[in-house]
Amino acid sequence: MASPSDTGVAERKMMAVLAGESVFPPPIWVMRQAGRYLPEYRATRAEAGGFLDLCYNPKLATEVTLQPIRRYGFDAAILFSDILVIPDALGRKVAFQEGEGPVLEPLDLTRVGELDPSAIHERLGPVYEAVERIRGALPRETTFLGFCGAPWTVATYMIAGRGTPDQGPARRAALPHPDGFARLIDVLVEASIAYLARQIDHGADAVQIFDTWAGILDEYEFERWVIEPTTRIVAGLRAIHPGARVIGFPKGTQALLGRYIVETGVDAVGIDWTMPHGFVRAHIQPRVAVQGNLDPMRVVIGGRALDEGVDRVLEGLGLGRLIFNLGHGITPDADPANMARLVERVRAARR
Repeated sequence: MASPSDTGVAERKMMAVLAGESVFPPPIWVMRQAGRYLPEYRATRAEAGGFLDLCYNPKLATEVTLQPIRRYGFDAAILFSDILVIPDALGRKVAFQEGEGPVLEPLDLTRVGELDPSAIHERLGPVYEAVERIRGALPRETTFLGFCGAPWTVATYMIAGRGTPDQGPARRAALPHPDGFARLIDVLVEASIAYLARQIDHGADAVQIFDTWAGILDEYEFERWVIEPTTRIVAGLRAIHPGARVIGFPKGTQALLGRYIVETGVDAVGIDWTMPHGFVRAHIQPRVAVQGNLDPMRVVIGGRALDEGVDRVLEGLGLGRLIFNLGHGITPDADPANMARLVERVRAARR
Protein backbone atom coordinates (compact mmCIF):
# COMPACT_ATOMS: atom_id res chain seq x y z
CA MET A 1 0.00 0.00 0.00
CA ALA A 2 1.08 3.56 -0.70
CA SER A 3 1.56 6.07 2.08
CA PRO A 4 2.10 9.83 2.35
CA SER A 5 5.70 9.16 3.34
CA ASP A 6 6.49 7.76 -0.09
CA THR A 7 9.18 9.36 -2.23
CA GLY A 8 7.80 12.54 -3.76
CA VAL A 9 5.87 13.91 -0.78
CA ALA A 10 8.55 16.58 -0.21
CA GLU A 11 7.68 17.99 -3.64
CA ARG A 12 4.03 18.57 -2.73
CA LYS A 13 3.47 22.28 -2.11
CA MET A 14 0.20 21.75 -0.33
CA MET A 15 1.76 19.37 2.19
CA ALA A 16 4.38 22.03 2.94
CA VAL A 17 1.61 24.50 3.78
CA LEU A 18 -0.15 21.93 5.97
CA ALA A 19 3.17 21.41 7.76
CA GLY A 20 3.37 25.11 8.64
CA GLU A 21 5.16 26.78 5.72
CA SER A 22 3.99 29.85 3.81
CA VAL A 23 4.29 29.30 0.05
CA PHE A 24 3.69 31.89 -2.66
CA PRO A 25 2.11 31.59 -5.12
CA PRO A 26 0.00 29.34 -2.92
CA PRO A 27 -0.97 25.81 -3.88
CA ILE A 28 -4.39 25.63 -5.49
CA TRP A 29 -7.23 23.17 -5.81
CA VAL A 30 -11.00 23.68 -5.70
CA MET A 31 -13.81 21.82 -4.03
CA ARG A 32 -15.89 19.74 -6.48
CA GLN A 33 -13.17 20.24 -9.07
CA ALA A 34 -14.23 16.90 -10.61
CA GLY A 35 -17.80 17.82 -11.43
CA ARG A 36 -20.55 18.66 -13.86
CA TYR A 37 -18.95 21.86 -15.17
CA LEU A 38 -16.45 19.64 -17.05
CA PRO A 39 -17.64 17.98 -20.26
CA GLU A 40 -15.33 15.02 -19.69
CA TYR A 41 -16.92 14.45 -16.29
CA ARG A 42 -20.42 14.49 -17.78
CA ALA A 43 -19.36 11.88 -20.33
CA THR A 44 -17.91 9.60 -17.66
CA ARG A 45 -20.94 10.08 -15.43
CA ALA A 46 -23.19 9.00 -18.29
CA GLU A 47 -21.05 5.92 -18.80
CA ALA A 48 -21.33 4.99 -15.11
CA GLY A 49 -25.09 5.29 -14.87
CA GLY A 50 -26.07 6.31 -11.34
CA PHE A 51 -24.02 8.59 -9.12
CA LEU A 52 -23.28 5.93 -6.52
CA ASP A 53 -22.35 3.57 -9.34
CA LEU A 54 -19.67 6.10 -10.27
CA CYS A 55 -18.47 6.41 -6.66
CA TYR A 56 -18.14 2.63 -6.34
CA ASN A 57 -16.49 2.01 -9.71
CA PRO A 58 -12.71 2.20 -9.03
CA LYS A 59 -11.80 2.68 -12.68
CA LEU A 60 -14.29 5.47 -13.34
CA ALA A 61 -13.82 7.14 -9.95
CA THR A 62 -10.11 7.26 -10.72
CA GLU A 63 -10.79 8.74 -14.15
CA VAL A 64 -12.96 11.59 -12.89
CA THR A 65 -10.55 12.36 -10.03
CA LEU A 66 -7.74 12.74 -12.56
CA GLN A 67 -9.68 14.80 -15.12
CA PRO A 68 -9.21 18.23 -13.47
CA ILE A 69 -5.56 17.41 -12.75
CA ARG A 70 -4.94 16.74 -16.43
CA ARG A 71 -6.83 19.85 -17.51
CA TYR A 72 -5.59 22.38 -14.94
CA GLY A 73 -2.61 20.86 -13.13
CA PHE A 74 -4.04 21.56 -9.67
CA ASP A 75 -1.68 21.07 -6.74
CA ALA A 76 -4.09 18.64 -5.11
CA ALA A 77 -6.55 15.99 -6.20
CA ILE A 78 -9.43 14.98 -3.98
CA LEU A 79 -10.94 11.52 -4.05
CA PHE A 80 -14.12 11.41 -6.09
CA SER A 81 -16.78 10.09 -3.76
CA ASP A 82 -19.54 11.49 -1.56
CA ILE A 83 -20.06 12.13 2.15
CA LEU A 84 -23.08 9.81 2.11
CA VAL A 85 -21.15 6.62 1.36
CA ILE A 86 -20.86 6.26 5.15
CA PRO A 87 -24.62 5.96 5.76
CA ASP A 88 -24.79 3.70 2.73
CA ALA A 89 -22.04 1.49 4.19
CA LEU A 90 -23.89 1.48 7.51
CA GLY A 91 -26.85 -0.15 5.80
CA ARG A 92 -29.12 2.82 5.15
CA LYS A 93 -30.71 3.15 1.72
CA VAL A 94 -29.13 6.01 -0.22
CA ALA A 95 -30.02 7.13 -3.74
CA PHE A 96 -29.26 10.17 -5.87
CA GLN A 97 -32.14 11.46 -7.95
CA GLU A 98 -31.37 13.68 -10.93
CA GLY A 99 -32.34 17.24 -10.14
CA GLU A 100 -33.20 16.46 -6.51
CA GLY A 101 -29.95 15.37 -4.90
CA PRO A 102 -29.57 12.64 -2.29
CA VAL A 103 -32.54 10.74 -0.92
CA LEU A 104 -32.08 8.50 2.11
CA GLU A 105 -34.27 6.26 4.19
CA PRO A 106 -34.97 8.57 7.19
CA LEU A 107 -33.52 7.26 10.44
CA ASP A 108 -35.49 7.11 13.68
CA LEU A 109 -33.19 7.61 16.66
CA THR A 110 -34.65 4.49 18.30
CA ARG A 111 -32.98 2.42 15.53
CA VAL A 112 -29.44 3.74 15.87
CA GLY A 113 -28.43 0.47 17.51
CA GLU A 114 -28.98 -1.30 14.16
CA LEU A 115 -26.06 0.59 12.61
CA ASP A 116 -22.80 -1.39 12.60
CA PRO A 117 -19.64 0.63 11.89
CA SER A 118 -17.50 -2.52 12.04
CA ALA A 119 -19.09 -3.68 8.77
CA ILE A 120 -18.34 -0.66 6.60
CA HIS A 121 -15.09 -1.76 4.99
CA GLU A 122 -16.58 -4.48 2.80
CA ARG A 123 -19.00 -2.01 1.22
CA LEU A 124 -16.27 0.63 0.87
CA GLY A 125 -13.69 -1.71 -0.65
CA PRO A 126 -14.14 -0.21 -4.15
CA VAL A 127 -13.39 3.24 -2.70
CA TYR A 128 -10.11 2.00 -1.21
CA GLU A 129 -9.20 0.42 -4.54
CA ALA A 130 -9.84 3.77 -6.24
CA VAL A 131 -7.56 5.49 -3.71
CA GLU A 132 -4.71 3.16 -4.62
CA ARG A 133 -5.30 3.62 -8.34
CA ILE A 134 -5.42 7.40 -8.03
CA ARG A 135 -2.26 7.70 -5.97
CA GLY A 136 -0.44 5.50 -8.48
CA ALA A 137 -1.59 7.67 -11.39
CA LEU A 138 -1.05 11.15 -9.92
CA PRO A 139 2.04 13.22 -10.66
CA ARG A 140 4.60 12.99 -7.86
CA GLU A 141 4.13 16.64 -6.93
CA THR A 142 0.34 16.40 -6.53
CA THR A 143 -1.11 16.10 -3.03
CA PHE A 144 -3.88 13.53 -2.74
CA LEU A 145 -6.75 14.29 -0.37
CA GLY A 146 -9.16 11.82 1.13
CA PHE A 147 -12.26 13.03 2.92
CA CYS A 148 -15.39 12.29 4.87
CA GLY A 149 -18.47 14.16 5.93
CA ALA A 150 -18.48 15.42 9.51
CA PRO A 151 -20.83 13.52 11.85
CA TRP A 152 -23.19 16.47 12.32
CA THR A 153 -23.65 17.10 8.60
CA VAL A 154 -24.01 13.40 7.77
CA ALA A 155 -26.51 12.99 10.61
CA THR A 156 -28.66 15.82 9.25
CA TYR A 157 -29.16 13.91 6.02
CA MET A 158 -29.72 10.61 7.81
CA ILE A 159 -32.47 12.09 10.01
CA ALA A 160 -34.26 14.13 7.33
CA GLY A 161 -33.74 11.72 4.46
CA ARG A 162 -32.69 14.60 2.21
CA GLY A 163 -31.27 18.09 2.26
CA THR A 164 -33.58 20.83 3.55
CA PRO A 165 -33.14 24.61 3.66
CA ASP A 166 -32.11 24.62 7.33
CA GLN A 167 -31.75 20.90 8.18
CA GLY A 168 -34.53 21.48 10.70
CA PRO A 169 -35.45 17.79 11.14
CA ALA A 170 -32.06 17.01 12.70
CA ARG A 171 -32.27 20.00 15.01
CA ARG A 172 -35.80 18.99 16.06
CA ALA A 173 -34.43 15.51 16.83
CA ALA A 174 -31.27 16.59 18.65
CA LEU A 175 -32.72 19.23 20.99
CA PRO A 176 -35.37 17.09 22.75
CA HIS A 177 -33.44 13.81 22.47
CA PRO A 178 -29.74 14.65 22.94
CA ASP A 179 -28.80 11.21 24.29
CA GLY A 180 -30.28 9.39 21.29
CA PHE A 181 -28.68 11.85 18.91
CA ALA A 182 -25.35 11.42 20.68
CA ARG A 183 -25.51 7.67 20.02
CA LEU A 184 -25.85 8.40 16.29
CA ILE A 185 -22.92 10.81 16.43
CA ASP A 186 -20.84 8.17 18.24
CA VAL A 187 -21.47 5.66 15.45
CA LEU A 188 -20.51 8.22 12.82
CA VAL A 189 -17.33 9.20 14.68
CA GLU A 190 -16.22 5.56 14.85
CA ALA A 191 -17.04 4.97 11.18
CA SER A 192 -15.31 8.19 10.09
CA ILE A 193 -12.07 7.36 11.91
CA ALA A 194 -11.97 3.90 10.34
CA TYR A 195 -12.81 5.27 6.88
CA LEU A 196 -10.22 8.05 6.92
CA ALA A 197 -7.53 5.75 8.30
CA ARG A 198 -8.10 3.30 5.45
CA GLN A 199 -7.85 6.12 2.90
CA ILE A 200 -4.43 7.05 4.31
CA ASP A 201 -3.48 3.35 4.38
CA HIS A 202 -4.14 3.17 0.65
CA GLY A 203 -2.37 6.38 -0.39
CA ALA A 204 -4.06 9.61 0.70
CA ASP A 205 -1.59 12.28 1.87
CA ALA A 206 -4.09 14.22 3.97
CA VAL A 207 -7.84 14.31 4.61
CA GLN A 208 -10.60 16.87 4.79
CA ILE A 209 -13.67 16.77 7.03
CA PHE A 210 -16.64 18.51 5.41
CA ASP A 211 -19.16 20.04 7.84
CA THR A 212 -21.39 21.90 5.41
CA TRP A 213 -24.18 22.47 7.95
CA ALA A 214 -22.05 23.51 10.94
CA GLY A 215 -23.10 27.13 10.62
CA ILE A 216 -26.76 26.56 11.51
CA LEU A 217 -26.06 25.69 15.17
CA ASP A 218 -25.87 27.97 18.19
CA GLU A 219 -22.60 28.04 20.10
CA TYR A 220 -23.63 25.37 22.62
CA GLU A 221 -24.89 22.91 20.02
CA PHE A 222 -21.86 23.72 17.86
CA GLU A 223 -19.59 22.66 20.72
CA ARG A 224 -21.48 19.41 21.22
CA TRP A 225 -22.24 18.31 17.67
CA VAL A 226 -19.35 19.87 15.69
CA ILE A 227 -16.30 20.51 17.85
CA GLU A 228 -16.46 17.47 20.13
CA PRO A 229 -16.99 14.87 17.37
CA THR A 230 -14.36 16.45 15.13
CA THR A 231 -11.87 16.49 18.00
CA ARG A 232 -12.47 12.77 18.52
CA ILE A 233 -12.01 12.02 14.83
CA VAL A 234 -8.72 13.92 14.63
CA ALA A 235 -7.40 12.26 17.78
CA GLY A 236 -8.58 8.82 16.69
CA LEU A 237 -7.05 9.17 13.26
CA ARG A 238 -3.72 10.32 14.68
CA ALA A 239 -3.71 7.40 17.10
CA ILE A 240 -3.59 5.20 13.97
CA HIS A 241 -1.53 7.53 11.77
CA PRO A 242 0.57 9.85 13.98
CA GLY A 243 1.06 13.21 12.31
CA ALA A 244 -1.87 12.78 9.91
CA ARG A 245 -2.71 16.12 8.28
CA VAL A 246 -6.36 17.15 8.61
CA ILE A 247 -8.29 20.03 7.05
CA GLY A 248 -11.56 20.99 8.71
CA PHE A 249 -14.31 22.81 6.83
CA PRO A 250 -17.05 23.92 9.25
CA LYS A 251 -18.86 26.14 6.78
CA GLY A 252 -20.47 29.34 7.99
CA THR A 253 -19.11 29.31 11.53
CA GLN A 254 -17.61 32.81 11.57
CA ALA A 255 -16.58 33.82 15.13
CA LEU A 256 -16.79 30.22 16.39
CA LEU A 257 -14.00 29.18 14.04
CA GLY A 258 -11.32 30.10 16.57
CA ARG A 259 -12.72 27.65 19.12
CA TYR A 260 -12.96 24.98 16.47
CA ILE A 261 -9.27 25.37 15.59
CA VAL A 262 -8.01 25.36 19.17
CA GLU A 263 -10.07 22.39 20.31
CA THR A 264 -10.02 20.08 17.28
CA GLY A 265 -6.30 20.24 16.45
CA VAL A 266 -6.81 20.47 12.67
CA ASP A 267 -3.89 21.62 10.51
CA ALA A 268 -5.97 23.88 8.27
CA VAL A 269 -9.49 25.23 7.96
CA GLY A 270 -11.59 25.94 4.92
CA ILE A 271 -13.21 29.38 5.02
CA ASP A 272 -16.21 30.44 2.97
CA TRP A 273 -16.37 33.66 0.98
CA THR A 274 -18.21 35.58 3.73
CA MET A 275 -15.17 35.51 6.06
CA PRO A 276 -13.44 38.93 6.24
CA HIS A 277 -9.77 38.73 5.35
CA GLY A 278 -8.74 41.04 8.17
CA PHE A 279 -10.33 38.73 10.75
CA VAL A 280 -8.72 35.68 9.17
CA ARG A 281 -5.26 37.31 9.10
CA ALA A 282 -5.49 38.37 12.73
CA HIS A 283 -7.17 35.39 14.34
CA ILE A 284 -6.92 32.32 12.11
CA GLN A 285 -3.72 32.30 10.01
CA PRO A 286 -1.41 32.73 13.03
CA ARG A 287 -2.78 29.38 14.27
CA VAL A 288 -3.34 27.23 11.17
CA ALA A 289 -3.28 27.31 7.41
CA VAL A 290 -6.42 28.59 5.72
CA GLN A 291 -8.07 27.29 2.59
CA GLY A 292 -10.32 29.43 0.45
CA ASN A 293 -12.10 31.68 -0.02
CA LEU A 294 -13.12 32.89 -3.48
CA ASP A 295 -16.85 33.22 -4.07
CA PRO A 296 -17.79 30.42 -6.55
CA MET A 297 -20.07 32.87 -8.36
CA ARG A 298 -16.99 34.70 -9.63
CA VAL A 299 -15.96 31.56 -11.55
CA VAL A 300 -19.40 31.60 -13.18
CA ILE A 301 -19.20 35.30 -14.12
CA GLY A 302 -15.53 35.32 -15.15
CA GLY A 303 -13.75 38.36 -16.53
CA ARG A 304 -13.03 41.32 -14.29
CA ALA A 305 -15.16 39.94 -11.43
CA LEU A 306 -13.04 36.80 -11.37
CA ASP A 307 -9.72 38.65 -11.62
CA GLU A 308 -10.63 41.05 -8.82
CA GLY A 309 -11.76 38.20 -6.57
CA VAL A 310 -8.56 36.23 -7.10
CA ASP A 311 -6.40 39.28 -6.47
CA ARG A 312 -8.25 40.15 -3.25
CA VAL A 313 -7.77 36.67 -1.81
CA LEU A 314 -4.07 36.74 -2.68
CA GLU A 315 -3.61 40.26 -1.29
CA GLY A 316 -5.68 39.59 1.81
CA LEU A 317 -4.33 36.16 2.76
CA GLY A 318 -1.24 35.50 0.64
CA LEU A 319 1.30 36.64 3.22
CA GLY A 320 0.27 33.83 5.56
CA ARG A 321 -0.29 30.13 5.15
CA LEU A 322 -2.80 29.85 2.31
CA ILE A 323 -4.21 27.11 0.13
CA PHE A 324 -6.09 28.86 -2.66
CA ASN A 325 -9.58 27.44 -3.09
CA LEU A 326 -13.18 28.49 -3.42
CA GLY A 327 -15.37 29.26 -0.43
CA HIS A 328 -17.48 26.24 -1.36
CA GLY A 329 -17.73 23.89 -4.32
CA ILE A 330 -17.57 24.98 -7.94
CA THR A 331 -21.06 25.06 -9.44
CA PRO A 332 -22.20 23.16 -12.56
CA ASP A 333 -22.79 26.40 -14.49
CA ALA A 334 -19.17 27.53 -14.23
CA ASP A 335 -17.24 27.91 -17.48
CA PRO A 336 -14.16 25.63 -17.65
CA ALA A 337 -12.33 28.49 -19.37
CA ASN A 338 -12.88 30.65 -16.30
CA MET A 339 -11.29 28.00 -14.13
CA ALA A 340 -8.26 27.99 -16.43
CA ARG A 341 -8.09 31.78 -16.09
CA LEU A 342 -8.26 31.47 -12.29
CA VAL A 343 -5.39 28.95 -12.15
CA GLU A 344 -3.24 31.02 -14.48
CA ARG A 345 -3.78 34.17 -12.42
CA VAL A 346 -2.91 32.47 -9.14
CA ARG A 347 0.19 30.86 -10.60
CA ALA A 348 1.38 34.16 -12.12
CA ALA A 349 0.95 36.14 -8.91
CA ARG A 350 3.94 37.84 -7.31
CA ARG A 351 4.19 39.37 -3.87
